[in-house]
Amino acid sequence: MGIARVLHLERLLPENHVTTIDALVARDRARHARILRTATSGLVNFPLNSSFDLNNIGIYYTKVKVGSPSKEYNLLVDTGSEISWIACSSCDTCPRTSELGVKLNFYDSGNSTTATSISCSTRGCECTRTNRCGFTLSYMDGSSTTGYLVSDVWHLDTFLSTSSTSSSSAPIIFGCSTSQFGNMVLTDNAIDGIIGFDRRSLSLISQLSSHGKVFSHCLKGESGINAGGGVLVLGEILNPSMVYTPLVPSMGLYHVHLQNISVDGKLLHIDPAVFETSEDEDRGTIFDSGTSLIYLVAEAYDSVISAITTATSSSAKSITSGITPCYLISSSSSNNVTKIFPQITLHFAGGASMDLRPADYLSLMGSIKDTAQWCVLFMMKSQSLTILGDIALRDKSIVYDLAHQRIGWADHDCSLPCATNGH
Repeated sequence: MGIARVLHLERLLPENHVTTIDALVARDRARHARILRTATSGLVNFPLNSSFDLNNIGIYYTKVKVGSPSKEYNLLVDTGSEISWIACSSCDTCPRTSELGVKLNFYDSGNSTTATSISCSTRGCECTRTNRCGFTLSYMDGSSTTGYLVSDVWHLDTFLSTSSTSSSSAPIIFGCSTSQFGNMVLTDNAIDGIIGFDRRSLSLISQLSSHGKVFSHCLKGESGINAGGGVLVLGEILNPSMVYTPLVPSMGLYHVHLQNISVDGKLLHIDPAVFETSEDEDRGTIFDSGTSLIYLVAEAYDSVISAITTATSSSAKSITSGITPCYLISSSSSNNVTKIFPQITLHFAGGASMDLRPADYLSLMGSIKDTAQWCVLFMMKSQSLTILGDIALRDKSIVYDLAHQRIGWADHDCSLPCATNGH
């Protein structure tokens, strides 16, 4: 068995902030608009399609040390982004404080003996006024960041056993952000930068492909929509119960073939065409760790909600509360939610299926006298893209196996250690 690099994950939430479903949906929607926008970059060989969302509540982040001598940065982890970037010390528009309760750190290539510039003679490189290889990321809300690409050593912990780690390092090309505009200048959710994990050439996992082009994560479920933490492994989490489905080829995001959905073991009558993938990536089904909830295309959403309502009709009263369907049940029955609400199963190509228990898709949104209100965390997607966000991925070992073009998963208590293989 090989060794694997492991990054410990935490949740970033604004201090003294209570997250609502409405707030999560608003931020997810802003993120989804950005996922589908192609940004511009000086490196035409690496078209950017970044999904970074500074307003996304509770996104997972990890601590990474960069440079020599090394300096630690808090970076958002995003399987929907290609390029990683860190705010530069020379950035005059970057926020200097964050309401997330973390100290902001800034990268300075001049203070690192292992930093090297990306030459303007690099094929496809667009030079900046300072003769650096530049990059630009633009977002649907009008915000953007610009800067230059640099290579420096990233120091990553190597997972040796359940209680032992050592440090290893590798040179990584990433962006040094020298200017930020729009919502990026706000202190609300300011963070040091982003670490991109999509399937394209400049993502961290692609640059580390010589170490095995596979990474995994295990996101802690615990209780409540604000729970979080876990690990992200640059290697493979091993689980004898792992099932796999093929990745759709030639995509930048993690598209898979969702074929149907069943509720309480009964297949729903959904036209398979609603799940078909398109070449421009705005249709189909994706795994996305940066999205909080589950988004279903209209036909699938209507079928699932209707089936849940039918299955619970004898014990729960269906109501509409805000933007999500909710159900009123006796407070004394709240301990029996798993018996009242059905299990939902997602069926994928290759015969793989993913079970969602009531605890995975429900949230207790309050009680009045003897009545408890439970709301469903499925949302209808106006576009044709089904998105499996954190609530589908929590308490599961998820393996992104790019070498074999597949994604695997298995149920796992992510507060416990994971067996790994670093290849």
